[in-house]
Amino acid sequence: MKLNAKAKKNQVANVEFTTRLSREEIAERIATVEATLKARTWCDLEIHGKFGKEEKISFVSDDMLIVGCDIGSESHFIRAIDTRGRELSRDAFEFSNSSEGFELAKAWMLELAAIYGKKQIVMGLEPTGHYWFCVAVWMVTNKISVVQVNPYAVKQTKEVENNSQDKNDRKDPKLIANLVKDGNYGMPYLPVDVYAEMRALNRLRDQLTEDRNRAINRLHRLMRIYFPEYKDAFGKFDGIFTLLVLKEAPFPEDILKKGTDGLKELWQAEKLRGGGYQRAGKIVECAKNSVGVKEGLEGAKRSVRVFAETVITLDREIAEVAQLLEEQCRKIPHAENVLKINGIGETILCGIISEMGDIERFDDVKEIQKLSGLGLVACSSGKHKGETRISHRGRKRLRYW
Repeated sequence: MKLNAKAKKNQVANVEFTTRLSREEIAERIATVEATLKARTWCDLEIHGKFGKEEKISFVSDDMLIVGCDIGSESHFIRAIDTRGRELSRDAFEFSNSSEGFELAKAWMLELAAIYGKKQIVMGLEPTGHYWFCVAVWMVTNKISVVQVNPYAVKQTKEVENNSQDKNDRKDPKLIANLVKDGNYGMPYLPVDVYAEMRALNRLRDQLTEDRNRAINRLHRLMRIYFPEYKDAFGKFDGIFTLLVLKEAPFPEDILKKGTDGLKELWQAEKLRGGGYQRAGKIVECAKNSVGVKEGLEGAKRSVRVFAETVITLDREIAEVAQLLEEQCRKIPHAENVLKINGIGETILCGIISEMGDIERFDDVKEIQKLSGLGLVACSSGKHKGETRISHRGRKRLRYW
């Protein structure tokens, strides 16, 4: 593999300030370390019993190179320490968010592990948005264990390092590595198989619903200006009967041109059934006495038509995604038993499972409460007894469902 100038400089620095091993000896040691590497994931550590603070400290053994990684959108920074907190790298190593960058980072870590006689590598990272997904998956695939530290913990410990509130890409990796050394980390969970499908579909459904609500709110604004009586006229504003009228004849002048029979023909053309036909006369009556604005009708009419079509399209997409979610939900073990609980339907169950993932990774209900931010916290000191409340630190969507 061809190394760039910066990577070569860092690798040479690793050798110069540590030992006088020859390049051949280092290469031989690197091959030995690479052969013994083994990535440990949540499947190995969390399913077969509680993985608490003591177990986390024991997991970080003396023969392990601890690497802290500060995640960015374009590039990442890493620094390495041992279990005593002594830094083994001279400076932070920067690598790009690409396969070449990941290979350079792995080569940098392997060389340090070989020089200092380490057999395993664990990388701690601060989960920043979605940028850490590719790094974590690539490292685990290449036999490097990956753990997460809480961003709030990094923020709170930034002054421990050098008594300064300074926070940057070169300081953060060492803070993260020290948190891993002390057992203040968690195992990242990336859903697989049916759980990954459900999370992607549920997120899509949430985004489509947000887009639908946005379009409905814009329709409300326009109708308040040009047809203030629209609520009395239409009743259910986001129903298919109303949306079809908004597409063809949204404002009083258009409604009066069509008349009662014209509105009914409009609905019959779409083969709609139900009690909506009874509102045709009410709509025309409200249009006769409307006090809406009369200027700018053509531009506003086009806007209403676009938003109404958007809502109709989104309704169809949301229904299709909901159907796919329900199909995936039926593949979850014991889902049919959970659905027998009063108040829990397929929509709620899909939302809970997609956010929570595989329930087998939890040893106690308190872990699920903590994940959702529903754990109880109290602030009391001496005679002061604070109010007990939920923490709100966790997955917001899981708490919602």
